[in-house]
Amino acid sequence: MRIAIDAMGGDYAPREIVKGAVEAARGLPGIEKLFLVGEETAIKTELALYGEIPACIEVRHASQVIEMDESPALALRRKRDSSIMRAVEMVKSGEASAIFSAGSTGAAVAASTLRLRTLDTVDRPAIATVLPSLKHPFVLLDAGATTDCTAEMLVEFAAMGDIYAEHILGIPNPTVGLLSIGEEDSKGSKNTKGAFQLLEKSHLNFIGNVESHDLFEGKVDVAVCDGFVGNVVLKTSESVSHAMGQWIKESFSSSLTRKIGAGILKASGAFKEIKAKVDPEAYGGAPLLGVKGVCIIGHGSSSSFAVYNAIRVARTAIEQKLNSLIEEKINEVFKDSE
Repeated sequence: MRIAIDAMGGDYAPREIVKGAVEAARGLPGIEKLFLVGEETAIKTELALYGEIPACIEVRHASQVIEMDESPALALRRKRDSSIMRAVEMVKSGEASAIFSAGSTGAAVAASTLRLRTLDTVDRPAIATVLPSLKHPFVLLDAGATTDCTAEMLVEFAAMGDIYAEHILGIPNPTVGLLSIGEEDSKGSKNTKGAFQLLEKSHLNFIGNVESHDLFEGKVDVAVCDGFVGNVVLKTSESVSHAMGQWIKESFSSSLTRKIGAGILKASGAFKEIKAKVDPEAYGGAPLLGVKGVCIIGHGSSSSFAVYNAIRVARTAIEQKLNSLIEEKINEVFKDSE
């Protein structure tokens, strides 16, 4: 249970990253080591704010940081002593079993894919994002790691999503849907049609094609698509959520009567309950599934709460031996299709 943390990644690094790591070290049992990787002086300055530091926290110096606006490929070549690269190298060497970064998603994906490599049964990795629906959270993958996919890759994503939904989210026999432009098996691209045929033969709980409106109505536990489509869905849903929040604030502040009503709702806990359902930070970041090792990618604006939950998810993935389960499931799915 050894996790390497990119302490310099994210809008609020290293402050929020260090705070989340300290809270995780104090609140999550079974963690052997939390390596805070980054500029040593800056990290130790933040650690000094928390008094006695748990023994499992260790600082590893890295002299460089990959910024959000840098080209991932160029940055990884030019900044070999970056915090994200050093953290990945710790997983590569076996010193750590998992990595968390709230820095550049592109750099985290590229570094993990190039250095850790994919599992033997996986052609390309997928980012699995947990999103809320009217019924329960669901997993969307791929959310941006692999934009050009074959039918076989989509099937691999389905198998990985099935394992993640069952063993991390605790959903028994999760339903799997293929995101398309219609429910009929004749709808969609060549690759989605091919994936449909393969998934239909598998022992996954495949319910066929689903459309975008089905996702947030809670029709599926796992929604499968290529990284281009998934990233558009993710960014659109984030934008709509933000816009809805602004509209609600403006509406409730437009008159004295509405302000009083808003105050009553706030006091009742209604707003807090809604926020808890849609708060992405509660889900612990997005895992990059399919690489050797556990890689959890956080949002750039991750707070200490998000960092704590990302470490919690990484710990669970290690405990559950997620990668072994993924390899077994993929072998089983393709055996079904023979």
